[in-house]
Amino acid sequence: MNDFWKSYDITHAEYGADYRCYPLYGTVHLIELAISLAFIVGAALWYRRSSARTRRRILVGVTALLLLDEAALLLGMALTGQWNWSYLPLHLCNINVFVCLYNTIMDRNWCKEELYALCIPGAMLALLCSSWLDVPSWWTLINLHSVSIHALLVLYPVLLVAGGYRPSPRRVPQVLAFLFGSALPIYFLNKSLNTNFYFLNNPYGNIITSTFTALLGEKYYILGFLPATALALFLMYLPWAADYKKKKRA
Repeated sequence: MNDFWKSYDITHAEYGADYRCYPLYGTVHLIELAISLAFIVGAALWYRRSSARTRRRILVGVTALLLLDEAALLLGMALTGQWNWSYLPLHLCNINVFVCLYNTIMDRNWCKEELYALCIPGAMLALLCSSWLDVPSWWTLINLHSVSIHALLVLYPVLLVAGGYRPSPRRVPQVLAFLFGSALPIYFLNKSLNTNFYFLNNPYGNIITSTFTALLGEKYYILGFLPATALALFLMYLPWAADYKKKKRA
């Protein structure tokens, strides 16, 4: 099989479980981050300066790219006989692809809030601390898919904010309800399918959860999500809370 199509399992069998195709913050990783940043900033500026009709087309286009990107991985793994339950689109970022689709169709504030509060920090962390490097090279379906879909997932809510959407701390309970409400069934589904969606059933394969394990131990690593989520929400809403107070005083 050509290296381009190889999955994690085949790479582990051929190269060893500790193999990584490039180091974090090495040349390849920095180039990927730079291209992603340029794409996000450029698209956001274009969106901000566009008419309502053009903005709609851009949002639809980004949604279509997200769906095509997700479909490309699923089809690639299925057609090469490598598909298994772990490729179901049930990680938080994968689920947010469908939240983007629902928002594009229905235009709901709870979708926008969730995408802003959870999708931006989650997808950014994924790009900065890539956990998909155990493939043969950067030129593989899995690596190209992982970089591009996370860049698009950062872009979509950035476009919403660039278009005038104002996140509100008052909607944080909705965000938390979505997060914990989706995590609970995922936890039990992991048990039945022997998967690790949301990284809830073991800490391996992800730099963030491995750090939680180093600090709290493997038995309690999952508790690390609580302060991490609180910190992410604090940082995401701090500028908006400050702006609200400033306008209130004025």
